[in-house]
Amino acid sequence: MPSNPTISALRDRIARLESSDRRACGVVPFGVEAVDRRLPGGGLALGALHEMAGGGNGAVHGAAAALFVAGIAARLDGPVLWCLTRRDLFAPALSQAGLHPDRVIYVETGDEAAVLATIEEGLRHGGLAAVVGEVARLSMVASRRLQLAAETSGTPCLLIRRWRRAAEAADFGQPSAAVTRWRVSALPSAPLPVPGVGRPRWLVELIRARAGECADWDLEACDEQGRLALPADLADRSGSARGWGRGAAA
Repeated sequence: MPSNPTISALRDRIARLESSDRRACGVVPFGVEAVDRRLPGGGLALGALHEMAGGGNGAVHGAAAALFVAGIAARLDGPVLWCLTRRDLFAPALSQAGLHPDRVIYVETGDEAAVLATIEEGLRHGGLAAVVGEVARLSMVASRRLQLAAETSGTPCLLIRRWRRAAEAADFGQPSAAVTRWRVSALPSAPLPVPGVGRPRWLVELIRARAGECADWDLEACDEQGRLALPADLADRSGSARGWGRGAAA
């Protein structure tokens, strides 16, 4: 169903007011109309902080969230800085989501304070397609620093929230300066008419969108060019987003 024109106009006005003193950076659309129409500007804002996490056990391993981020970065031009503390990032999987290892600069630090400092430095550099970081805790002060650095350079900050235990994921509900907040959970792939495994599927939840709406979608995971897609059996139902009838466990 098309968005209400009055509500859309109000969203655009709020977005302009909130960004009146910021650099105009544009957006990167997901290419899925059901998703893009829920986001101010029709896509994921560049020059902004975005938080991603996995649902359920994904809050610990973060696999789906990492691939979701890789797909976004894959559709941007230039090198990507990826900051982390754990040695469990599987580069070939990022390549399957469109982000070739030759484009990624990996920085491993000893603790999350160093990760946050490295992310901020990367954002202020201004010559990167995106800066990705993996952290568990994010204070309001730290998130504001990252948001300001992203606004200044126009480089998107894609922050993957990972915890040592799933119970710690409740921290994801704490306020931050992020423009959007997402949760990505693995779903069973579609059955094939022959033996094999179909394209992976995700439950993608937009938990927070500044000047936008919360929503969630069943989507096919990123392909080799970083693109998401509506499953064929759902595309025929107009692909409208659900409300909060179902969500992944945090």
